[in-house]
Amino acid sequence: MTIRAAKGEEELLTVAAVARRLGVAPATLRTWDRRYGLGPSTHEAGEHRRYCPADLSKLMMMRRLISAGVAPSDAAEQAKKSKGTVKLEKIIREFEVREDVVAGIKRALEAFDIAFVEETLRAELDEHGVEETWHEIIVPALIEIGLDWEESGQGIEIEHAFSETLKKIFRERSNACEAPVNGHPVVLAAVGEEQHSLPLHALEAALCELGIKTHFLGARTPFEAVAATVSRLAPPAVFLWALLPHNAQVEFYRELPMVRPAPRIVLGGPGWDPDECTDASLVIGLGAACAEIQRAVGL
Repeated sequence: MTIRAAKGEEELLTVAAVARRLGVAPATLRTWDRRYGLGPSTHEAGEHRRYCPADLSKLMMMRRLISAGVAPSDAAEQAKKSKGTVKLEKIIREFEVREDVVAGIKRALEAFDIAFVEETLRAELDEHGVEETWHEIIVPALIEIGLDWEESGQGIEIEHAFSETLKKIFRERSNACEAPVNGHPVVLAAVGEEQHSLPLHALEAALCELGIKTHFLGARTPFEAVAATVSRLAPPAVFLWALLPHNAQVEFYRELPMVRPAPRIVLGGPGWDPDECTDASLVIGLGAACAEIQRAVGL
């Protein structure tokens, strides 16, 4: 439920409404509030606690960091420093966590039944596609696995097994891109020393569903590799992922070689500073990244 605000006031959201916008379970939001203090910042006596846009911004940052591989406690510390707000009208899609499927995947991972996890993910991706599966199953599972590991101090092998399984499944789907709509591939890279590249694998698979061919450079891509690839391929778009601010240097895209036609520069990840990156397309979320790249290739 959203509380409509009077002019000049902020809209406030219930736990359920925030959960749908972020694609996390309501129980996860309550855990983040209890364990890390990432809850509603305002509360009036006799009223249910509700989230404002600034609260939503912190929670979105928390979710993005964990889904990329950051430990929940570290993600919470970074999220608390977030100063921005999120305009509700910019969150076009809402997602409902598939808690039954998430629970099944967790049980299989605890039993190290990787074959079941792979089978489940393939079936979900075939039926629902990458974006929906990412938001409703994969990210919630990553969040719950991270919370369990942090609470017990055990199970880091489960998180690694799940991450490697996801990369394998995404690569399978990315390799299946036949008769692409773009003659020149879109370049995807995690810049600088960025090692957290799982969202990049998800993006590659999602673009393949749209018939968009990519050239995947992966984690820890040095500037020289991106520059040489741009010169060689003349891509319609270059997507640069940076989770951490020290990797998100604007020179990384501003100093790329000039090619014709000039590629659209698309930036993803919470490391980029919106105030500095006004000359590039900064996107939040898998769907927004796909939409921006679709426009670049003329779809």
